[in-house]
Amino acid sequence: MNDTTPQVVFACRKNGGRSVISRLLTEHYAGDAITALSAGTEPGDHIHPEVARVLEELGLDTSRETPKALTRDMIAASDMAITLGCGEECPYVPGVRYVDWPVEDPKGQDDATVRRIVADLDERVRGLVAELTPGRALPPSVLTAA
Repeated sequence: MNDTTPQVVFACRKNGGRSVISRLLTEHYAGDAITALSAGTEPGDHIHPEVARVLEELGLDTSRETPKALTRDMIAASDMAITLGCGEECPYVPGVRYVDWPVEDPKGQDDATVRRIVADLDERVRGLVAELTPGRALPPSVLTAA
């Protein structure tokens, strides 16, 4: 890797669940070694309350989270775009690596289901951080601390 910090944008529809979970987990594990953004193709008014509740229980602060619109410029400024259910709505920018994570939508789900979705994303994010920051020691999973 070069001397620049990799930037990843996590994109979903409402920017209230999967993309927020992924960004907060990336920030937790990578610190400032990766710039993580999240946005939605049809951003909602707030993050899903069931997602906020579960993330707060795991020690991840959601108090400053507000859904943002996904822009072509946001993707173009990133090294990687990870899509989580935004399908054909995500703008394509040549030269950016796209990866699709087929993860269930946590909106409206019970806490146990949301925790299972967080566990899926936790595993994916830990792998992403290991890939983008080789040699970095990862802290224990937020799921083992809860």
